[in-house]
Amino acid sequence: MKIDFFIEVGGKQVDYNSLVDIAKETWRAEGNKIKDLSSLNLYYKPEDGKCYYVINDATRGFFEI
Repeated sequence: MKIDFFIEVGGKQVDYNSLVDIAKETWRAEGNKIKDLSSLNLYYKPEDGKCYYVINDATRGFFEI
């Protein structure tokens, strides 16, 4: 089963897969390996235009959408 999940706010559309991909790329850009990523929590705040993340219950940050 394929599932697509989109968030639309203020004429802007963001999809789940893009948020996950950006978080993974951010993790890699910080010198980490994807195989070491065991958990990922995402919190999208459309009013801020940011997606906050917690990786492996320890690494916290955000990226702009």
